[in-house]
Amino acid sequence: MRLTDLHTRLADLGALPVHSGRVVRAWLQGKPLHAGTRRQHTEHFLPLGVRAGLPQLAGELDALARLKTEHPAADGSSRLLVELADGQMVESVLLPRDGLCVSTQVGCAVGCVFCMTGKSGLLRQVGSAEIVAQVVLARRLRPVRKVVFMGMGEPAHNLDNVLEAIQLLGTDGGIGHKNLVFSTVGDMRVFERLPQQRVKPALALSLHTTDAALRRRLLPRAPAIDPEALVELGEAYARRVGHPIQYQWTLLEGINDGQDELDGILRLLKGKYAVMNLIPYNSLEADEYRRPAGARIVEIVRYLHSRGVLTKVRNSAGQDIDGGCGQLRARAEQLPRSRRERDPQRIL
Repeated sequence: MRLTDLHTRLADLGALPVHSGRVVRAWLQGKPLHAGTRRQHTEHFLPLGVRAGLPQLAGELDALARLKTEHPAADGSSRLLVELADGQMVESVLLPRDGLCVSTQVGCAVGCVFCMTGKSGLLRQVGSAEIVAQVVLARRLRPVRKVVFMGMGEPAHNLDNVLEAIQLLGTDGGIGHKNLVFSTVGDMRVFERLPQQRVKPALALSLHTTDAALRRRLLPRAPAIDPEALVELGEAYARRVGHPIQYQWTLLEGINDGQDELDGILRLLKGKYAVMNLIPYNSLEADEYRRPAGARIVEIVRYLHSRGVLTKVRNSAGQDIDGGCGQLRARAEQLPRSRRERDPQRIL
């Protein structure tokens, strides 16, 4: 379902744009569709046909994203396993300080070797209304003032739906443009289309290494853009919109945590309008990849920060519940459906 379908449905019920705007804004805030205002009750504003059709529409919107299970973590985050109308599942993450990470695809085609989501491949796109419905669902649980498109999927591979969702969230959704963060491995369509949008989100680029050959091995189906070129594209966008680029770097012990990589980061990012986000790998049992030791992570941050590259550590939310992106969905899919229905908490 796309957001344009929602406006069409309301128009078919007899809603004028001013009526549709009221209903959509109520939905975006997680309120009942018929919610009025302190000065104007619904029955004094919405046409009778619209009011009569709202219960069915509300049911359809609620079915777009239903909470399957919630998994709170000690860091204040909470991972949500979300069931879509067709039974497919994605993950959203409630982040500390009123943030939310949403999924844009069921699965992912990029195939990053360190990502659980990529192991399933791409199953289908998530519609623009389904993307926004994840925000609506989250707002029924706690305030959401920042949305990061960094969950399951590659947003650039579902660009029309993602941009449609960003447009609505950045206008009627009441979220500031710099608090909408578009995360991508790098795709020329992103750099062509984002500057043309009315709502221009902040940009997060998955870098992970300064070695072009290694990046092709770690991100086997990402666009073949060398790290130097990717940084230059990011810098141009950052200067245009006035938001620094967030460079994402999943720290893998013995792979991209060496001195050569640190010097490469300084070469590429020193003096740039950028923030380096180091994400220690969320290690699993019997996993070929490991996160560096805590002391090494501290050493890396100090080295980069003291030499002019703003560097932060961004631990994957839900470390204590092994909640790296895609893991909840993977565990749920491994259980027989009938067993999941009897005891959904078993996926913990």
